[in-house]
Amino acid sequence: MPVDHSQCTDDYARYGLRVRGLNDYLNRSDLSMQTSNISDLCQGDALIIVDVQNDFLPGGALGVSQGDQVVPLLNHYIQYFRKAELPVYATRDWHPSDHCSFTAQGGIWPPHCIADSEGAQFPPGLLIPANSLIVSKATTRNQDAYSGFQGTCLAQQLRSAGVRRVFIGGLATDYCVLNTVKDALKEGFHVVLLKDAIRAVNLNPGDGNRAIQEMIGLGAATQQLEGLAG
Repeated sequence: MPVDHSQCTDDYARYGLRVRGLNDYLNRSDLSMQTSNISDLCQGDALIIVDVQNDFLPGGALGVSQGDQVVPLLNHYIQYFRKAELPVYATRDWHPSDHCSFTAQGGIWPPHCIADSEGAQFPPGLLIPANSLIVSKATTRNQDAYSGFQGTCLAQQLRSAGVRRVFIGGLATDYCVLNTVKDALKEGFHVVLLKDAIRAVNLNPGDGNRAIQEMIGLGAATQQLEGLAG
């Protein structure tokens, strides 16, 4: 199937996305994470932030419990990648109003992340760099996509940028993070799961923990803020 390159863009003006205070954040002296381990990152590394959107945060249309807690943690990881001049990618659901995943169309989810709605936006506290590549998925009525690779140009863009290893965090552990990690591995990328910067839906109790174990079993390494080695 042809890849729709219009689903990826680094033009924030096109989508009305907001980036607030990034330079001030990077220059703060009170950050709890030290930057001495930045040397552990290298050319060929990239950060992928999965579906951290208003509708997936507590109070949103499909809020993930404690989903807002990933935002400051991801900002720390963004700081690492910015200082190392390494690329940052962000995926997002960008659904039509009659998307097949919605209950009115026979799906299992309430309406969420409708294109151009406030719920589909990244939260203003998530300091995504202005030159990040934004990857929109599940943009047509009859196609759902839990993976940031499904029906998008993400794999091609990563290869074009010389990326070999991806660090992945976001929402939700047991759905879009899980499937993005699985597809990244299938595409031949080394994967590091940002274990402290993910949260699960847990539609069934324990789904999140099972998803983590599945990702590790498939070959993903894990990482927390103590360092970025490996």
